[in-house]
Amino acid sequence: MTRDAAAAPGPTLDVARTAHPTLDVARTAHPVLDVARTAHPVLDVARISIAVRDYDEAIAFYTGALGFALLEDEARGGGKRWVVVAPRRSGVGLLLAKAVTPEQQARVGDQTGGRVLLFLHTDDFDAAHARMQAYGVRFVEEPRREPHGKVAIFLDLYGNRCELIEPAR
Repeated sequence: MTRDAAAAPGPTLDVARTAHPTLDVARTAHPVLDVARTAHPVLDVARISIAVRDYDEAIAFYTGALGFALLEDEARGGGKRWVVVAPRRSGVGLLLAKAVTPEQQARVGDQTGGRVLLFLHTDDFDAAHARMQAYGVRFVEEPRREPHGKVAIFLDLYGNRCELIEPAR
């Protein structure tokens, strides 16, 4: 870094000093990401919205096939509901949002443009895989070993790609 760059106002990032600039915040010179040097409050992801065609069929899939807990199901009037499901050991809930407009309906089943939407960790891949298959979950590939663990891609009830992972130990 040049002397002028070091004196320039605004955030700077010393990529050479950090393995991953957005995750290794303790070793970065980026004032926005260096939590130890800022007064920014810590933020947690609480809900992720997933567009669904029907509340009840989505609840059945996520609670039955995936074993999630139904955390909230509250009528909001006009046919709308606030429906939240979550893995039993996670603090992040999935808000099942009924697609209403044509634009929303077009996204059901393709919310990430063909990329993986959810990465679900398990401590027993074989048991989770067998349970999901028994519920009719469609796996689009055979389980395989990767450096990060045992994985397989499956589709949710609308066709969104999801990954079942037993992380490497």
